[in-house]
Amino acid sequence: MTPAPKPDAILFEAVDPVPFPAAWAAQRRLQRRLLQDPAAAGALLLLEHEPCYTLGRGAATTHLRFDPASPPLPLHRIDRGGEVTHHLPGQLVLYPVLNLQRHGGDLHLYLRLLEQVVIDLLATLGLEAGRIEGLTGVWLEGRKLAAIGVGARRWISQHGLALNVDCSLEGFSAIVPCGIPDRPVGRLADWRPELTAADLRQPLLARFAERFQLRLRPPTAQETLEGW
Repeated sequence: MTPAPKPDAILFEAVDPVPFPAAWAAQRRLQRRLLQDPAAAGALLLLEHEPCYTLGRGAATTHLRFDPASPPLPLHRIDRGGEVTHHLPGQLVLYPVLNLQRHGGDLHLYLRLLEQVVIDLLATLGLEAGRIEGLTGVWLEGRKLAAIGVGARRWISQHGLALNVDCSLEGFSAIVPCGIPDRPVGRLADWRPELTAADLRQPLLARFAERFQLRLRPPTAQETLEGW
């Protein structure tokens, strides 16, 4: 029997670092598109951000080690779960905008699948990463390499995962990352110094497409994202 074809997902990839508001606006436009037509193709944004901090919808400002009225970098309160995190170049970010009813219809399962994408990727590099019971994210030898925070509206997802590859970790000292004071962050370059974020773009996409059983394709001339 011939296997059923994999559904499409449109891949939007930014080469230069993207300001957070532009990427967030793009996600919301893609989310509205799927809300209007739940049978349409999903989308995936792959990018690196300009330096900033983001707070989840219920995140505590007590996890900021600076005055939120005068932040050292742009600070954004957004509509994902989770606490505060830091984005910057050298950190790969994946934002899937998917109809989750096609992928199990379970937000907890979705979080575990995103974690598994990173675990799968690191396994191809000979690194045995894993989870910590009761926490969200991916750790390697006690350091958090990937932060994950998602949001969904009527099962249409936004936000996603951020993997520290060869970014500076200095900016994380201004926050309690993900609200976890006793779990330090790390970056892949501490184990594989020869690797850059650019090196891992295609391997990360491949692991995502494999885990979610999707065929990634470029956008058509009509499928544009302005302003990012």
